[in-house]
Amino acid sequence: MKRNILLVVVLSGFSIFIYQCKVSKETSGVKHDAAGNIIVNPHPSPSFRSVQESMKSIQVPAGYHLQLVASEPMIKEPVAIVWDGDARMYVAEMRTYMQDINGTGENKPVCRVSLLEDTNGDGTMDKSSVFIDSLVLPRMMLCIGHKLLVNETFTYNIWSYQDTNGDGVADTKELVYKNDKPDTRNLEHQKSGLLWNLDNWIYVSCDPVRYRYIGGKLVPDSLTNSPGGQWGLGNDDYGRLFFSSAGAEIPALGFQINPAYGFLNPNDQYDNEFQEVWPIIATPDVQGGMHRLRPDTTLNHFTASCGQSVYRGDALPADLKGDLLICEPVGRLVRRAKVSEEEGEIKLKNAYNKQEFITSYDMNFRPVNTTTGPDGCLYIVDMYRGIIQEATWTAEGSFLRPRILAKGLEKNIGRGRIYRLVHDGYKPDVKPHLLDVPGNTLITYLDHPNGWWRDNAQKEIIANNDRSVIPALKEIAAGKHATIGKATGALARIHALWTLEGLGGIDKEVLFAALADQDAQVRKTAVWISEAYLKKDDEDVINKLASLKNDPAAAVQLQLALSLSVSKSPEAKVLQNALVSNGAYSKMMHSVANSVEVNLNTKMFGSRLANMPATHRNLILNGANIYKQLCSTCHGPDGKGIFVGGTTAAAPPFIGSKRVNGDKELLMKILLNGLTGPIDGKTYTDVMAPFGASNTDEWVASILSYVRYNFGKPEKGKSPVIEVENVKKMRAEVAGRDKFWTIAELEAGK
Repeated sequence: MKRNILLVVVLSGFSIFIYQCKVSKETSGVKHDAAGNIIVNPHPSPSFRSVQESMKSIQVPAGYHLQLVASEPMIKEPVAIVWDGDARMYVAEMRTYMQDINGTGENKPVCRVSLLEDTNGDGTMDKSSVFIDSLVLPRMMLCIGHKLLVNETFTYNIWSYQDTNGDGVADTKELVYKNDKPDTRNLEHQKSGLLWNLDNWIYVSCDPVRYRYIGGKLVPDSLTNSPGGQWGLGNDDYGRLFFSSAGAEIPALGFQINPAYGFLNPNDQYDNEFQEVWPIIATPDVQGGMHRLRPDTTLNHFTASCGQSVYRGDALPADLKGDLLICEPVGRLVRRAKVSEEEGEIKLKNAYNKQEFITSYDMNFRPVNTTTGPDGCLYIVDMYRGIIQEATWTAEGSFLRPRILAKGLEKNIGRGRIYRLVHDGYKPDVKPHLLDVPGNTLITYLDHPNGWWRDNAQKEIIANNDRSVIPALKEIAAGKHATIGKATGALARIHALWTLEGLGGIDKEVLFAALADQDAQVRKTAVWISEAYLKKDDEDVINKLASLKNDPAAAVQLQLALSLSVSKSPEAKVLQNALVSNGAYSKMMHSVANSVEVNLNTKMFGSRLANMPATHRNLILNGANIYKQLCSTCHGPDGKGIFVGGTTAAAPPFIGSKRVNGDKELLMKILLNGLTGPIDGKTYTDVMAPFGASNTDEWVASILSYVRYNFGKPEKGKSPVIEVENVKKMRAEVAGRDKFWTIAELEAGK
């Protein structure tokens, strides 16, 4: 359990580090040596820079250029952006986020969502309005038609807003998903995303839930485990999801399989070198310890990974398409990762050698989100501020507090910039108009080279429930459509299939034709969509899928193994076992099979509690839900910790822990007040945050009871449950404590 961003100390007197990076000397404003290499700035100024000055301090590769889209005073503290079908931009502004070092007044309802427009086509927003005011830290947005779906921090409820009179201000508000239970997690541990994916499910970053948009409402579907992410959620052209977990210091995870099938993150999906970062300034405000620094005072490892996206546009060089972009606001940089496949396993690699895609000399440059825009460019949301850590990690006695105060970073508030990345020779294309147009126009965009257009055309057709286009969609799925006037590409066929799925228009004829498509990704899509039939144990479909057991594409075989898991048919199980035992891609196939098995076993968790007293059973079940949403991010869904890229786990494992099996009082103290320092001789990436102040005694008892029940081995005859009354007594006992525990203190009985 952890937060979004971590620890460092400014070391003086070290030699200047030469940073190898190809940039344009004329426009970057960054210092170079005689050979043209960027020189790391060991003493960056914490002062605010004007937009023009800040842009000069940001380095981008040769040929690329940043253009300003919007800045203060039009927007302040921006964290996320989305567009409606007519390319109007909505900006979520967390105007109360860390307005002083204590986070005073963060939960006041004075934040907003602004509506911005570029009326003359020059790329800069010149018209703005306050679309929604009086919000509490808005964190998720999704445009559907003329409606904007919004979620605020500290709540699970999702509302739909609409402007019905055209004045740029929402005048209707409707609850589209209701869950009145307050979200008491630290705001950095709460969900983000609300991403309408290719498969027509709407995903969030860390909660074990996804949604369908049906009849103007969000209908939830429970996932067995949390996807494990935090701030940010991206997807690629084929519906693969990309999560990041700053708390666990994991820059990318969850991209091997869809979270509905389980949790799979091979240790070699990227290596330790990938986790190194290459800033161009010293980093005094990092949490994590001396091991998070190089001798030149720069951050050496991802610690605040967030805001990731896959570039899917058509306005930047083709070699960027399909690359993963990851923000690192503590390092003041954006990573570019090449995405490839090896024997069915997706691999990531830094696109550059010991350098980054985008870096800055400006200490207030805080990239927190990226996304592909309607114009095919890459957009970057810069929160542009001093403090980027939440108050839990800047409190009295923390490592960060004196470093922040020494630099005066707490004073740098109330600004924010949105940039778009363009390339030499860029010329704006046609502005989209996807709202209030007929379905037979929208289907022509399913073959658009910019993924934003394809996604929104699919979404709008389904949201409008326009079944009149089903015949045309079937033609597109088959590879030809008269309106488009040419043979449709594989991506158009994939979107046509999923649009049919969203409209309930898939039939066996269309499905079987797609299973025989020449393109592997189309075949994979058809296997994925066949799950509606597999859940009914349809023999015709199972027999048809059997013909793909020797498919030459790893993506098809792996999807086949995943999709067959939803069927209870003996024939489906035989086919799945044959794939695992005899498939050509044995390593990934066995990993997939194991993830599916763990997922299925977790679903059966509740049945094991049948003979337990109701009060104890409810505590454990409630704790299981909390663990999935919060703790699994660092400790792992299986309690074994998370190891990716050969690095140290973010948090100690629960399996085999003497504390999990031992003294209940010790566990209560840790959860109430937090824990810092080495554990059993090992140093982990950060502290265990305190959770007592923001949560009830029942909450604390629930999560600890679940951990002890599911991951511990209590002595025979002794209950693993921690009673609520015990937590209440312990809270009173430690009420005067205002700092983290250490293992030495706890074991000494202090």
